[in-house]
Amino acid sequence: MSKIQRISLYLLILIAGAAWIIANAETSNAINATAAPQVGFAAPDFTLKTTDGEEYVLSKLKGSAVLINLWATWCPPCRAEMPAIEKMYQEYKDQGLIVLAVDMTYQDNPADVVPFIQEYGLTFPVLLDETGAVGGMYQLRSLPSSYFIDRFGIIQEVVIGGPMSEALLRTRIEQILK
Repeated sequence: MSKIQRISLYLLILIAGAAWIIANAETSNAINATAAPQVGFAAPDFTLKTTDGEEYVLSKLKGSAVLINLWATWCPPCRAEMPAIEKMYQEYKDQGLIVLAVDMTYQDNPADVVPFIQEYGLTFPVLLDETGAVGGMYQLRSLPSSYFIDRFGIIQEVVIGGPMSEALLRTRIEQILK
């Protein structure tokens, strides 16, 4: 191999290495841009339907305090906290609280959702995440996962796991109603 060929090979390797570094930096930035929803940041917007086909758009609820609860019918902690969520909803709905219970339908049996709503007497909207889009946006790692969003659409608290107690719910709800 001649000296010119070696220099050409080294330059080719150097250019390929630089291109690889640049490509990975852009991928890393894209990953960081979709970081999990965090306290102090705007809640990712979504549009989902209820079991009756009624559509809810999170961004259209600005002005209300919103509790988003990601859950599934088969999840024991989800089942355990639903009565407390319903009780707090009844207590605070007239002050502007909206609860959006987002069933992870893509991980659940859709036929179990309506009987669950009836069994627990849920009166707040139960939305169906049939494709996993909301689960992905919120980087769901554990059920239940709850997001307390203030009247400006900013996440004030994230609770991963459960069940949440009435006391915890009350404290967080009163914070987002301010």
